Amino acid sequence: MKLLQDKIINEGKVLSNQVLKVDSFLNHQIDAFLMKEVGKEFAARFENEGITKIVTIESSGIAPSVMAALELNVPVVFARKRKSLTVTDQLLTASVYSFTKQEENTIAVSNQHLTSSDRVLVIDDFLANGQAALGLAEIVEQAGASLAGIGIVIEKSFQEGGKMLRERGLRVESLARIKSLENNEVQFLEETEAAV
Repeated sequence: MKLLQDKIINEGKVLSNQVLKVDSFLNHQIDAFLMKEVGKEFAARFENEGITKIVTIESSGIAPSVMAALELNVPVVFARKRKSLTVTDQLLTASVYSFTKQEENTIAVSNQHLTSSDRVLVIDDFLANGQAALGLAEIVEQAGASLAGIGIVIEKSFQEGGKMLRERGLRVESLARIKSLENNEVQFLEETEAAV
């Protein structure tokens, strides 16, 4: 998605050969116009999948998920990372390790919002090691729902997450696939490389 790639080039900050900071438009301040276009792209890629729910993780996955949900006319369910006084019973949970925060979290969704009749699209902001996407997929499985696929705004293809998810037979649609962050420069996978 060229609009997203341009935004990453113009506003993203390479902090190391592993870390890309995009807090000016995705995970601190949100560029609503860009997220609207991201939502349209996810909706177009999954429009024939019979999606009934979008599942994401708080908080950076919420903006692209809501925009996709508006296009698909479905609700968004987000997994919580912190315990809540109002969400306590009948929880679907998974353990997720955050590469960026270097911590383990138990994420949770109430089973009242995800059932075996749902066809789910998982959306998240980043894909690096694949732990968040895998945790969300595990929650979908616990609910007995079917997983249509995983939508990722930015995939760091040089890390193992995307490969691991695809090897498990999961459909992964990433809007920007980064090949390298070496030498303080973002390099994207070409379409021919991305297809491999």
